[in-house]
Amino acid sequence: MTTKTDVLILGAGVNGLSIAYELCKRGKKVVVAEKSEIGAGASGSCDDMILLQSKKPGILLQMAFGSLELFKALRDELPCDIEFDTRGGMILIEDEEQLRLMEGFVAGQRSYGLEVEIVDKGRVRELQPLVSDHVIASTYSERDSQVNPLLLMKGFYLGATAKGLVFLRGAAPEAIEQRAGRWSTRLSNGDEIESGAVVNAAGAWASHICSLVGVELPIIPRKGQVIVTEQIPPIGATNVWSAKYIASKLKPVAAKPAAPGASQGAAERYGLGFAFTTTHSGNYLVGSTRENVGFDKRTEPEALALMARQVERFFPVLSKVNFIRSFAGFRPSTTDGMPVIGEVGRLPGFFVAAGHEGDGIALSPITGKIVADLVEGKAPGYSLDQLSPMRFLDKKEGSR
Repeated sequence: MTTKTDVLILGAGVNGLSIAYELCKRGKKVVVAEKSEIGAGASGSCDDMILLQSKKPGILLQMAFGSLELFKALRDELPCDIEFDTRGGMILIEDEEQLRLMEGFVAGQRSYGLEVEIVDKGRVRELQPLVSDHVIASTYSERDSQVNPLLLMKGFYLGATAKGLVFLRGAAPEAIEQRAGRWSTRLSNGDEIESGAVVNAAGAWASHICSLVGVELPIIPRKGQVIVTEQIPPIGATNVWSAKYIASKLKPVAAKPAAPGASQGAAERYGLGFAFTTTHSGNYLVGSTRENVGFDKRTEPEALALMARQVERFFPVLSKVNFIRSFAGFRPSTTDGMPVIGEVGRLPGFFVAAGHEGDGIALSPITGKIVADLVEGKAPGYSLDQLSPMRFLDKKEGSR
């Protein structure tokens, strides 16, 4: 069966559904084709943070500001509760070296308009009375927020469906061709979709879809493992992270080698980082790893044990709390750490919106708005040169 539509979106994760919702709001005919189910990729196996503090000054922080404002509107606009909440966030600092690095990072973020500060040990204890005494300081921003990813996807889906969205599950693209200025996409369920535009929003699988049109983009899966606690009363006033991950990105040279030890070697192998966020139901999400292991979605006892020991080091009270389950997901990652958002220049009407890594949930509303603008031929209000797929394609073609 052949279906004609304005836009075909490939992938029903949070960004694909956000784009669909925005286009449907604008009166476009939209089909979303998903090879599995809604949220089957990263969007259904991640934490719930809209973390502004993790964004470097520049385009991603600007987009995060825009996304946060859109979330405030979506809270009332979407047809279901998305559990949007602003609890603030802290990045815990363990030593003087991290403190110096975070002071510089915070200064850059403040210059871009983010309300964030370094707070001393006394203030840390006020906000997090159960934190370990070894934490010497912290960043703090009251603007860091959170949202339930599953409910957010449900809201986008229901909102778009009410405006005419056609959703096809179990429909992976098998062939994509451009014919007379339009796109013809053959799906694994036997359908063929004729559309004016195609949006590749397939997350960690986006590079495979690009290959169907002869394009190579370096979007790869980066596994993250997460532990879920039993329901408990709030541990502190905010959600928290450690400075170690951010500090490691800022250092111009490698950190001092760790003392020999199996657990330290394993921590490096798993790319261990600390995140500790609470859900509306009272469960805490404890994370996480950052692993380049392809599409291996298994959780591993060694990694889970490392995360358990890590959270107990920051919050000793967690030694008395039960961990009830674990899961893993694939962050869609790029080689330069920036998402891919834009039109493939030599393929008019073929757009990519993927590679957000850990920012997919946080940036989904603004990604939906930007891509909808691009599809309509409008200026999106952001300079997207750093995010364009052509940053990879022009370099590759220029080297031939």
